[in-house]
Amino acid sequence: MIPFLKKYKIFVGFFIVFSIITISLFYSVLKPSKKLLIYNPSDVNPELVDSTVQYVANKHTIADFKFINQNGKTITQKDYEGKIYVADFFFTTCPTICPKMTNNMVWLQSQIKNNPKVMLLSHSVTPDIDSVPVLKQYALKKGVIDSKWNLVTGDKKDIYYIARKSYLAVKTGKPDELYDMVHTENFILVDSKRRVRGFYDGTNLDQPTESGIKNVKQLLEDILFLCEEEK
Repeated sequence: MIPFLKKYKIFVGFFIVFSIITISLFYSVLKPSKKLLIYNPSDVNPELVDSTVQYVANKHTIADFKFINQNGKTITQKDYEGKIYVADFFFTTCPTICPKMTNNMVWLQSQIKNNPKVMLLSHSVTPDIDSVPVLKQYALKKGVIDSKWNLVTGDKKDIYYIARKSYLAVKTGKPDELYDMVHTENFILVDSKRRVRGFYDGTNLDQPTESGIKNVKQLLEDILFLCEEEK
């Protein structure tokens, strides 16, 4: 028996290696590969999208912007150039969903603080109330890392338009008040090409949801996936 095995050891070795390679190839083909959608206005609930862009079905990107952060610094798209980032809309006096959203964004900040490719961006929907000093006090209270997370204020019209024309994430408020906004619980994932790659429930850290909307821990998984994808 041993001489027989010696005689055919090259063939047996080749067969084993061939089998391993074949099984691996079949597994890689059959295993579903992870993909993140690229969202356009036509893919999103029309209530969250400005009517002027609802027809856009491809090549949607975040528009240029210019706001003021918690330190009085002007923040533009240049500060996020080549970055993966998470955006949201809030206001400092919000008593309902904002505290949960902010706490979950604080958690997310702790997870990405050492990743130079990832940043955060929170827009106030009440910029008349959320002045620079108010945002600074809020940032200090929440432990915001200035190099990672900008809390921004600015002209209400500009925030309204970027919320509904770019991030596709804010509902209109009172019809008799121009540029009135009702923010949602959405965290919006944006890739380094300024494309929207996902919407997440910013009030939900890690609980499963029946609606299928991903939670914040799943958002972190998708951020890390984009980091690998963009290498």
